[in-house]
Amino acid sequence: MKATKQLFRLGKLLLSRGVAHEIVDNQKFHRFVLQSLRMHSTGKWGDLSSHDLEMNDFALKHKERIVSAYNLPPLTNIPGQDKIWIITEWDMSATTILFPSEY
Repeated sequence: MKATKQLFRLGKLLLSRGVAHEIVDNQKFHRFVLQSLRMHSTGKWGDLSSHDLEMNDFALKHKERIVSAYNLPPLTNIPGQDKIWIITEWDMSATTILFPSEY
């Protein structure tokens, strides 16, 4: 499989409390987060509506905030959570990974 080029800087990587806790305790979730982060940085915005996908393409070109969403695979077993969000700030200074309930 050919690697896809990173399209933008992620800046400082930040994790919400819930995501940080799950990464330590859940190896499958840890791998999922790393895979999602790679997809986010290469323009694969995840599980979004077509409108939101277009908004991210626009944001990339016009230096606005980029928001991706990735549905959790069933085997991650995180009660009450069904996806993660990855948000890169407009100036590419920071990228935050969080559960929507932590927004």
